Amino acid sequence: MERRLSYFLLRHGLPDLRELARKLGEDGELLSAFRDFLTINVSEFFRNPERFRELETRILPLLLKERPQLHIWSAGCANGAEIYSVALLLEELSPGGDHVLLATDIDPESLRRAREAVYSDQEVRSVPPRLLQRYFRRNGTGSRRDWVLSPEVAGKVSFAFHNLLSDPPFDDCDLILCRNVMIYFNDEGKEKVFHSLSRGLRPGGYLFIGGTEVVLSPARYCLEYVSPCFYRKEVGICAQASGGRPPARSHAGPARL
Repeated sequence: MERRLSYFLLRHGLPDLRELARKLGEDGELLSAFRDFLTINVSEFFRNPERFRELETRILPLLLKERPQLHIWSAGCANGAEIYSVALLLEELSPGGDHVLLATDIDPESLRRAREAVYSDQEVRSVPPRLLQRYFRRNGTGSRRDWVLSPEVAGKVSFAFHNLLSDPPFDDCDLILCRNVMIYFNDEGKEKVFHSLSRGLRPGGYLFIGGTEVVLSPARYCLEYVSPCFYRKEVGICAQASGGRPPARSHAGPARL
């Protein structure tokens, strides 16, 4: 982080961090450039394929047995590849299902690109061939050819701006994806976000995090470990961890999904 900040100062002719902080409070364009410089909006379809196989073969079927219409939120969605991955799985597991799929991010440019649903060879490299053939088409010519997701699938996802640290969570979620996002937060920020995500899950709902991430002391957030990357909300666990008291809630109420 220090190295990246030093480079940003040099790139914009700023003498020190104090001056950078002052400028960020005055210059909206600089603030936008600073946010884009620090955030790494890179993702791809079915990232960590073995975890998506578990989602397809175990977790989504369990959730579909409980509720035919799933509420799914991708928090920090970047280019949209992960929420679209879930949408593809639901097309196969629950054809014609009227599921609620919401993806949010703090970066407007990422949201714009996610809505376009156009991807490179690298970004679709883990899409199973049968799904690639069925739900994507080639666009462009020569070396500039891209993959365009079917509008029938892309149109099932809604995108919105959302700040995980300050905005209330969306509630009644069966599944929340928040993958490779916690690298941006210190311990205090992580605790705040995990509490918020837990509030967004219904009892029995699942949190899906990144392959290098872990929830320390998950019972503090009413969560229990299921398998690598997956945690399930269990209110009973949270009550035990808090001595029988329900978990504290933030003053901001949840938003509707």
